[in-house]
Amino acid sequence: MPGIFTFSEDSALAKQLLTPALELKKSLDQPITALALSETDAKELATLGADKAVFLQSADKWVDGFAEAIYAQVSKAVGSIVLIGGTLRGKTVAAYVAAKLNAGMTTDAKTLKIDSGKLLATRVLYAGLALCDEEVALPAVATIRARTFLAPAAATTTGTVETVTVSGESRITVGEVTPTGTAGVNINAASKLVSVGRGFRKKEDLKLAEDLAAALKAELACTRGVAEDEHWLPIERYIGISGQTVKPDLYLAVGLSGQVQHMVGCRESKVIVAINNDERAPIFEAADYGIVGDLYEVLPLLTAALGK
Repeated sequence: MPGIFTFSEDSALAKQLLTPALELKKSLDQPITALALSETDAKELATLGADKAVFLQSADKWVDGFAEAIYAQVSKAVGSIVLIGGTLRGKTVAAYVAAKLNAGMTTDAKTLKIDSGKLLATRVLYAGLALCDEEVALPAVATIRARTFLAPAAATTTGTVETVTVSGESRITVGEVTPTGTAGVNINAASKLVSVGRGFRKKEDLKLAEDLAAALKAELACTRGVAEDEHWLPIERYIGISGQTVKPDLYLAVGLSGQVQHMVGCRESKVIVAINNDERAPIFEAADYGIVGDLYEVLPLLTAALGK
């Protein structure tokens, strides 16, 4: 029986893929099979809506080497749609699976739906500067970037969990994995962000934003100029077209103009609040709420009000 398949080596993204998969299931009336690289992930995916979760067990831990095993699982069940996490490794796997299936492929999908037996996808172009609508005949492969969707709530019934022993790519083995050192927190996980731009005159003035962030229980973020040009904050806190993409509940933009190169990294925020002394700044076009004023006057007042 045809089915919908999901896969990502990133545990959080693997859960998020189930949200569009469940929507597609309503149209296709096909079961969802979630492929995972750990038994723990497989069991969790089975509780979030997957009809079946398959643990691909292998001594090899090189993600790209699982492409053939994933293709084998999909082709055996005559999969109609394959959703793969849009990581660097995920896109490699997706391209391999699409080629082997002789299937159409769309990348960085933002929305997915079925119409007249085809997959209609809206995908992101140029790092978010444009959107493109595509129509793909089934079978189809689509990659989805992290945080495009929220993970679904626990399902009323738990799917089955199966373990399949597979062979990875024998020509390459993982000798050692060394985590990348970072100078700050993971701002992608923050529900509130205070983001600063070049409206601040000197590094010491960022204390105003730090105090406000502390009062809000938020994390500090910044524009490219603050991180790469001025080096006032670590690069991990830079949001924009070549930086981080975030989706917090609250994004407080302070002293930044809101150029498109920055906004592609934060425009999915639930609420955007802008503080800028230029009422014509582009940030106000994207903001839900705005304050036209001098940040050196506004921030201490906001911090004091929150303290009460």
